[in-house]
Order: sequence, then structure tokens, then C-alpha cells
Amino acid sequence: MSLIEIIAGVEAREATLTVFDSSPAVAQTLAEHFADRNLRVVAEPSASGPGGYAVLSRDGEFVTAVSIDELLPGSDAGRTDRTDEPEGTDDTGSSVATGTRRQVGEPILDHLDETLFTSYSQADMVAASREIEDRAWRVGDGELHAGFQTLDVLTRESNTYDRLGEKDRLDVHAYAAAEGDPPTADHYTVHVGRTAEIRETWFVAYDGGGFDGAKCVLLAEEREPELFFGFWSYDPETVDEVIGYLIDRYWESERTDDGGATV
Repeated sequence: MSLIEIIAGVEAREATLTVFDSSPAVAQTLAEHFADRNLRVVAEPSASGPGGYAVLSRDGEFVTAVSIDELLPGSDAGRTDRTDEPEGTDDTGSSVATGTRRQVGEPILDHLDETLFTSYSQADMVAASREIEDRAWRVGDGELHAGFQTLDVLTRESNTYDRLGEKDRLDVHAYAAAEGDPPTADHYTVHVGRTAEIRETWFVAYDGGGFDGAKCVLLAEEREPELFFGFWSYDPETVDEVIGYLIDRYWESERTDDGGATV
């Protein structure tokens, strides 16, 4: 298993949302909303049976079913500004909404632990990375693993990772290909990887500091110059898989083939 194969594995775990409704606009609206999720939306004509609902499945197995009204709050497909509670009145007798705003697709979000993206820029990747780094900083415990592609890139982020590594209970590891000079790393560990995948991938993974609910990972492959394909995930098993692979692969001496090339 490699980092590239882990990305492919997540891609293959695509879930399916089958929409049973007489209006094609319903499926189209949901497909647009979930475009950045690892989810395929399929419209199924409901002429032969009841409609107005959708079924979420994965690998052919039933996950959950939900009504279209719950998936698309409001009377029009895609309208998200309806509140679920009846209106009340304020001290002046004016009508006010007493409920909370519902989000499109909210009933199935808990079943979608992984978000797949296809064309993230470097700015997008930095923003997503910062969210995970911030979570590790706030928890202040556990392990944070980050891949910077090259030592030159790592050097530009060295101050940030030194600051993260100053947390007493946070163990910080950085990975980069041997291009450029290694930075001075006072509070984190640098792993130089002489493999193509380290040069071609960008990742940040946090083990949650003992809390499954805090685990998260961002992993992407640079398939075109400065454009990344990959996923972020809050699934504990996926996070453990990525971190376990990095430790097994890059914390020990690198394996070489018979000709001496790194494999």
C-alpha cells in the first residue's frame, strides 16, 4: 500500500445516493451540492412506486434513507433558508423564526466521513492544511505528520512547525524529498524520503491525541502542476492507515531494489 494507493482506495469507496422523485431537478440540485464529496447522485424514476425520498448506499449495502423534504429544506429544490420550527413572536408581537436553519443534505452528512476533491490549488491545500494544524495546536497532544514535497517547501514552513512542536505533548513529523537544504528543526523531526510519492503528494495527518473524534487527514496527489487530487477525512480508520503507513515506510531505513534504486 502506498500513499497513491490510499487515495485510489478512498476514491473507490464512493457512496451512492439514489433519488426517488418525479422531478429531475431534485437529483441535479443534490449532485451540485455534493460535488466535492465522495458521493454519486443517481436519479431513479418513481412512477412505479412512492417517491419523495432518497437512499444512501455504499458497496451495494444500505446505509440510510431520508425524505427529500429533509434533504432539501424548503419548497423549492436547492432552497436552504427555511427554518424547521414554526414561527413565534417577539416581545413586540412580531413574527420571528424560532428554529435553526437547515443545511442541504444535512441528514446524510454524518455518513460521509470523506470529502474527495479534484482540482485544489496550492492556496486551497494550504487553507485545508491550516485547519488540521490548528486542530493539533488546540488539542496539544498526539502526533502531527505533514508532507511538504521538497525540503525547499519545508524550509518556508519551518517556523510554523517549530511553533507546533513546542507543544510539550505534540510530536511533530515533517516529510520531504531531498531537493534543497534541510531546515533547522529545533522542535520537530524531519524525514527525508527518496521516493516519488513524497515528491508528488501533499499531506497533513493528525492522530487526535487519543480522541477518535479529533482525528483528521488531508492527502492529495499533484496530478498537474499546482493542481491536486485527493481527499480529506475524519474517519479514524483512514487516519490510522495513513499515519501507520508513514511510520512503517519512512521511520526506518528505506528499501532499495537490486540496482540500488529506492522503491
